[in-house]
Amino acid sequence: MSGELVPGKPVPGEIAPRGSTLPAVPDSNDTLPAVPDGNLGFLSLGLAVTALAARALLLKEKIWALQALFRRNADKASNMSEMCDAAEVEPRFTALIMEGATSLREVAEASGDLVSAADAMQTDAQGFKDAHEGEYGGIYEAVQSMGVQQPKPGFNEVK
Repeated sequence: MSGELVPGKPVPGEIAPRGSTLPAVPDSNDTLPAVPDGNLGFLSLGLAVTALAARALLLKEKIWALQALFRRNADKASNMSEMCDAAEVEPRFTALIMEGATSLREVAEASGDLVSAADAMQTDAQGFKDAHEGEYGGIYEAVQSMGVQQPKPGFNEVK
């Protein structure tokens, strides 16, 4: 009974990507800057924000690749549905294929919101980094040129 179509029951199977059409998931060997271990010094904070901006950019690129894949698959499903219709395949199967194509297009369009969020995150992170460097960069350089060991960040109480 495996693989048999039963009216009113879902069609068995799983959707799985084929080949290397999907972007690779980053691992710990990526060349993106590492996030600091809680040290909020000038350089560590700048590095953390740079890493955040880089990850947001990577996320956008991966979503764009995924959107393109969903759109291509939606076009292929639409074409298949039209061919099935021309071949006079049972209309309910043709309709299911077209429904799948519509769902793929909807997912591609909905992921645009995620791209917008990642874009805003990247822009905000870069703006924060620029403001941080503008505000504290001169102070950091002056302290470094003194040649005197400074206390760790957070050691001095700010009033």
